[in-house]
Order: sequence, then structure tokens, then C-alpha cells
Amino acid sequence: MTKKYLFILLSSVFLFGACRQETNKQEIKAAVQKVLDQSATDWNNSDITAYMNCYEKSDSLQFDGNCSTTFGWKQSLARYKKSYPDKKAMGHLWFSNVKIRVLSPTAAFVSGHWELTKEKSHPEGLFTLLFRKTKNGWRIVYDHSSSKIQ
Repeated sequence: MTKKYLFILLSSVFLFGACRQETNKQEIKAAVQKVLDQSATDWNNSDITAYMNCYEKSDSLQFDGNCSTTFGWKQSLARYKKSYPDKKAMGHLWFSNVKIRVLSPTAAFVSGHWELTKEKSHPEGLFTLLFRKTKNGWRIVYDHSSSKIQ
């Protein structure tokens, strides 16, 4: 009888742990998706500074795109402001085919497709992001984005 109860107890603990781990993954995915959604909203409101809140405010932030690398939050903000000086240049941003893979309780890998709708062009491309859970919440610490203009 004791072995049977021990088996039931251990099975219950294992199942509870597996269920809790899956719940944590779903919570992390939801938190990361919320950051992405807010970043698109901020972009579409033509607020680059607010948009940059999705990135970790650190000198170690790395942004790779179209044969160049930018290090640091301030440098990335300056690059965005130079490339997108006004609402017309910014266009309307949306993401699709977003896949969030939880790597650990403090890290997630995100990939997807981005698109901008502008008056005379439709740039789009792919992105891969590394998110980390920071004291300020989930933030992007690495961004690789490719683009093609149509």
C-alpha cells in the first residue's frame, strides 16, 4: 500500500510541476507579446521614444540590420530618429507570424515578420529578438532585423 501512495504522490508532484511550467511559459509569452503590441502602438502614434521602451536601456543593447550594427540604447534611439524623422517617414507598423519561444524564466527568443505601410513604399522584413526579463519587465536586448523595400 505504501508504494502505491508514494507513486501517486510523486506522480502528482510531477504533473503539478509540468502544468506549472507550462503556465509559466504561457505567462511569459503573453508578457512578451504585450511588449510587442505596445511597441507597435507607440510606433503608430509616431512616438519613437515611447517605442524604444521595448528595448533595454543599456549600452550593451545590440541592433543588427542591413549590414550595420548599433550598440546602446541611446545610439539606437538616435538612429531611429534620423531614419524616421516624422509620422510620414514612420508609416504604419504591424507584426505577423510572430513566434515566441521561452528559453528560460528570464529569456525568450522571438521571430516574425514586420511591415510598414507608407504613402509611396511598403518596406518589410524579418526580425529575430532576444528578450530578457529585467527589473523593468521584459525588454529586447538583441534585435536583428532585415528589410526589403517594395
